[in-house]
Amino acid sequence: MITLVLGGNKSGKSDFALDLLARSASPGLFVATGKARDMEFRDQIRRHRQSRGPDIEVAEVAEGLPQRLQKAKLSFPAVLVDSLDYWLFACREAGCEPVKVEEFLKVLDDWGSTDLILVSCETGLGPLPAGSAVRAFVRSLGALNQAVAVRADQAFLVAAGLPLTLKQG
Repeated sequence: MITLVLGGNKSGKSDFALDLLARSASPGLFVATGKARDMEFRDQIRRHRQSRGPDIEVAEVAEGLPQRLQKAKLSFPAVLVDSLDYWLFACREAGCEPVKVEEFLKVLDDWGSTDLILVSCETGLGPLPAGSAVRAFVRSLGALNQAVAVRADQAFLVAAGLPLTLKQG
């Protein structure tokens, strides 16, 4: 089953996704896509690590998410990816976004029975970004979120820590 968890920054989406992972079959794999680029983000990553139980294995990836997921579904009954927006940004920075997005969507199309929980920011709720680079990223992330939602068995939007069901399979 594929589950998509959307929400804004600090909406509670990661905590909700961790709860879903805890309810899935063990052992679960947590795939982290964010890389610390400043002290504030390092602290956020540290807090996320502390909130996860020690029994959850963690893998860190950049643009190699599709390949990591192919391996993970052979070894884990449940996988949580947090988050697609950081992964997409890494792909954009590496200059491989279109190829990696296509690979990722193919992995989802062939997913199978492993529980897969995908977290992503819903960026379309704020004002229109002033810069063209940010607007382009928002468009790409919106398109990715829509493509994943089509493939997902269930989808949630988390606001103020409360999950709202968007799609139930």
